[in-house]
Amino acid sequence: MDFICNFPFFSIVLCLLSAVVCSVLSGRAARRLTLIVEFVLVCLAVSVLVYTIRTGGSFNYTMGHVGAPWGNELRIGVLEALLATAFMIVMLASVLGGGTYIVRDISEKKRNLYYVLLNLMGAALSALVYTNDIFTGYVFLEILTLTSGGILMIKSTGKTTLAATRYLIINLLGSGLFLLGVILMYDLTGHLLMEFMHDSVVQLEAVGDYSMPLRVTTGLICAGLAIKSGLFPFHRWMPDTYGNATPTSASLLSGVVSKGYIFLLIKILYRVIGTGSPAVGAAQNVLFVFGLCGIIMGSVSALRQESVNRMIAYSSAAQIGYIFVGIGLGGHIGFCAAIFHILTHAVTKPLLFLSAAKLTEASGGSPVFSSLTGAAKRAPFSAAMFTVGALSMVGFPAFAGFVSKLFFSVAAVTHSSAQSIVTLCVLAVSTLLNAYYFFRTVIRIFTPSEDVSPLVYKDWGFMASSAFFLILNLIFGLGSQMIYRIIVSGLRMLA
Repeated sequence: MDFICNFPFFSIVLCLLSAVVCSVLSGRAARRLTLIVEFVLVCLAVSVLVYTIRTGGSFNYTMGHVGAPWGNELRIGVLEALLATAFMIVMLASVLGGGTYIVRDISEKKRNLYYVLLNLMGAALSALVYTNDIFTGYVFLEILTLTSGGILMIKSTGKTTLAATRYLIINLLGSGLFLLGVILMYDLTGHLLMEFMHDSVVQLEAVGDYSMPLRVTTGLICAGLAIKSGLFPFHRWMPDTYGNATPTSASLLSGVVSKGYIFLLIKILYRVIGTGSPAVGAAQNVLFVFGLCGIIMGSVSALRQESVNRMIAYSSAAQIGYIFVGIGLGGHIGFCAAIFHILTHAVTKPLLFLSAAKLTEASGGSPVFSSLTGAAKRAPFSAAMFTVGALSMVGFPAFAGFVSKLFFSVAAVTHSSAQSIVTLCVLAVSTLLNAYYFFRTVIRIFTPSEDVSPLVYKDWGFMASSAFFLILNLIFGLGSQMIYRIIVSGLRMLA
């Protein structure tokens, strides 16, 4: 085995060790260590991505040299490496871009604990992406949930405490359903490693045994992870959570945390149950309907908001709906569209949250739209970056969002006429609603006001991370064919 095959394991352990060290450091030292570790994680993930592309296959890493079916293991293909790379880049850029708000919103004595939570979050995300053991996925899924609640609550205001409580209640409901599904799947198959579970599922379906328990188990797993990722109608926690959190926390929760849950679901559908299974087909139909509802209801709710943070939060609910529509459409094209949109949303929403925070700061600290009038004059760079994020979410050509919607449209027309027509109509209506509420905000911030004093920028971290998100948006928009080929290749390895 090549030495580079150890890098996924190193990524998880490095995050865990960094979390321990940060607990005894000052806030400033913990921040420096966290940024260094996240940069190293990006390098490790990129190395694994290049390795899997070059070798054209996946590899397994056996934990503790104990073989299957008793041992725990990681399995890494090009898709896992791509998602890990994207998640680690978003984490690095979000922490770098929101550093001033971490200092402002979190007391000095708790600041190092915030970075402890961020490192644990990095470990959990890496494990969810790389693991080949469904119970290990559950364990790190819970770690991700608890760290997410922690980075909300650590701001120590009444609103964030209430938002974190709601978030944890909803997410623990999803965790309970997912755990029940894992227990039933283990009872049916006798295995926890995904390939062995799949072999047992295939045998059960071949002889026609336990078809209803398989459907129930698949439904529980899908429902649990859909609830945790914020699929309609379990999206009501998003406005308070994202709207009241410090910008770094909002960027991470919206950009990568919910996507970690969804990618685990995609792995289970592909690697454990099989996308050709009748149980998966039934679950996809349900996810498709709720995804369509999420797109419309999230967009309509965003349209009715008077605060820019809550508008972006409800927009996230709509974007989660897009991803589940792709999963519901199924097939390689539908899943490719869903995964591409995971990447699109991951590199766009943090840009919107960070730039909106700067516009709010330049407008007297109020996120209400009426206070943002003329904010582009006071914060021109932030206004430009917000406009870029808005154009991407609406689906303007050359940006990542345009390609995402194009992939969803292609996936829709490959299905039955009813699904095709409904999906295309919902995409069209959603795009119009997106254009209205995002361009309304852009027009507001560029509308001249009496206060024309410019905001002096010294936050180079924000400027660097925003520029990086812009570059990623253009890469996904203009280099989409390369990304698409990687996703297609990764899905073949995933099965």
